[in-house]
Amino acid sequence: MENQVREKRIVAATSVIAAVFLTAGKLIVGFLTGSLGILAEAAHSALDLAAAVITFFAVRMSDRPADECHLYGHGKVENLSALAETLLLLLTCVWVIYEAVNRLLFKSVDVDPSFWAFLIMGISIVVDISRSRALSRVAKKYNSQALEADALHFSTDIWSSAVVIIGLALVRFGESRGGDASLFARADAVAALIVAGIVIFVSLRLGKRTVDALLDRAPSGLAEQVARSVGKINGIQRVSQTRVRNAGNRMFVDLTVDVPRHLSFEESHRLAEQAQETVRSISPNADVVVHAEPVAETEGILETIQTVAAREHLSVHNITTHSTDRGMWIDLDLEVDPNLSFERAHEQATNLEISLRSEIMASNTPTAIADINVHIEPRGEESAKGIPLSLPEADRYVQKIKAIGLELKGSGGAHQVELHEMGGRIYLSLHLLINAGIPIAEAHILAEEMENRLRHEFPELGRVVIHTEPS
Repeated sequence: MENQVREKRIVAATSVIAAVFLTAGKLIVGFLTGSLGILAEAAHSALDLAAAVITFFAVRMSDRPADECHLYGHGKVENLSALAETLLLLLTCVWVIYEAVNRLLFKSVDVDPSFWAFLIMGISIVVDISRSRALSRVAKKYNSQALEADALHFSTDIWSSAVVIIGLALVRFGESRGGDASLFARADAVAALIVAGIVIFVSLRLGKRTVDALLDRAPSGLAEQVARSVGKINGIQRVSQTRVRNAGNRMFVDLTVDVPRHLSFEESHRLAEQAQETVRSISPNADVVVHAEPVAETEGILETIQTVAAREHLSVHNITTHSTDRGMWIDLDLEVDPNLSFERAHEQATNLEISLRSEIMASNTPTAIADINVHIEPRGEESAKGIPLSLPEADRYVQKIKAIGLELKGSGGAHQVELHEMGGRIYLSLHLLINAGIPIAEAHILAEEMENRLRHEFPELGRVVIHTEPS
């Protein structure tokens, strides 16, 4: 950021120095030779000087960070400076056109196409080429509208200076013929009119861009490109609103994206971050704000249940559904605080059932509900103390567990058996090897069968965790 500010200020200050030199030189030579074309160029350069000074201060102000009074920063200062440049240019063109018409129709002014006239215009072209290139490079590098406008001024000076040289050359040609050279003398006034026309054209084009920026007109096609790219992100269903505007060299983008409502806050935030990075890949300097709007258009019954539970700040698991002629049956486990009274826990379960019925019936595709069964279970303690079983006692469990694992059809046996005593119950975890080619539903059935066999064999078991892995 510091390099950007320094480079922009240096190129703006150098442009001020160049404009001072060109304006002074053209004024001196213009008055000495009486050339309206050179005087018009001097006026043009004087405005370039004013524009360069405005640009210099605009660049300094626009790079200031946002504050409590300018929450979007100071970038609009660049747009205001460009508008001021446009108005100054148009006012000068009025004077140049007025004087040129006078010389063409009503009065005669002697023009001295001397060596100094050609020299100052030649120097002007060289300086203008150098400054326009330097300004264009920095403007493009940092997307600075003020520097771009300044570069445009210097680049139009190149063509207008060339026109003046042609006018002076025609005057010199007329003098070389001898006799009445008034026809060729008027070429200088014609050159001034051409210069004024060029300046008016550039001013109007610059003014339109400036007004567009001040009125927050979005760059053509950018909003559509942003919406199209962000809409391709997996998890974002659509981009429902896109707003884009410029403030100096900064682009501000506001997006509203529709995401599935069953996603967690963290998942929605991750999608918003992906959207921001996608926008910055299109416009690297953009300030992007993404609002994630939860929607339920494509969710299934399981996502609906999870969403309702999350909204009620409840934790559920082991959700199953099945349909009969009477409608859909929903079964799930609800985790509650182990210190909660049974009455309060039952109240939570009842409220969850009511919310589920209401949500499902109000959905776009309402489903008849036969019944909702909520199994209440205490939530596990976060730091329960477990004591490993003694070796002889553990061996008795391990041998039987491994034998049961080998008896199951499709199983490759159990290993990594862990046994802990917790609150008078036995905690058991194990890894069960299963044929890698069978469907996951069959693997789950095998794990359930293993747990049922173990609980029948060891009624004292509490928590049983079976990790299935391909054999």
